[in-house]
Parts: sequence; structure tokens; C-alpha cells
Amino acid sequence: MTSSAIIITLLFFAITFIQSGYDKVIDWKGNLEWLKGHFSQTFISNQVPQALFTVLVLEVLAGAFSVIGIIEILVNDGTEFAFIAAVLSAITLLLLLLGQRIAKDYDGARTIAIYFIPAVLLLNWL
Repeated sequence: MTSSAIIITLLFFAITFIQSGYDKVIDWKGNLEWLKGHFSQTFISNQVPQALFTVLVLEVLAGAFSVIGIIEILVNDGTEFAFIAAVLSAITLLLLLLGQRIAKDYDGARTIAIYFIPAVLLLNWL
């Protein structure tokens, strides 16, 4: 596998997760209110703030490790940080998928599954 496919996929996750994390930080209150409504009829309705914070941390880490992974590939052809980014991305997406399934938002779950495909490809390449 050429490093260009890995770098482009890492860039995809860097953009995806850094922007999403940024949005959560900038509009924490709006995200929290929307998610409280989204999960109001579920068994996790009382854990929404903790779940949102957990997802925020995972997204920021996945995005940061994606950027670091790109730099590592370009500087010394290493892939350790890229692998960590791929694992964090997959875990983050699995948690998001679980949340969508719990909320019975099957269209949202389908969207997460689309994002999961590059994560699995990246893990396979690394």
C-alpha cells in the first residue's frame, strides 16, 4: 500500500474529527441540548453530558493522532501514530454507531457506517 492512500485517509479523519470536536467545544450547550432530546427516551438519557465529553475527547485524540501520523509518515516513513489514529477513529465511530442505534436513529447509524469503511481500510493498510 502506498503511503498516499494512508495519508489521504488520515487527512479525512483529521478533518472529520477536528471539525467535529471544534463544533462540540464552540457550541457545547447547543450540542448537549440536541443530544438530550435525541436520547430522551433511552436508558442513557441521564448520561448524555458524560457521553458527549467522552466522544469529544476521542474525536480530538483521533484527529490529533491523524495529523501526527501524517507528519510521521512524511518525516520518517513510520506508521505508529497512524495506527493509533486508525484505532481511535474506529473506536470513536463504533461509539457513535452505538449511540445512534440506542436512539433508534437508523439513518444516522447508516451514515456512521459509511465513515467506518475508511477506518477499516486504514487499519488493514497499516
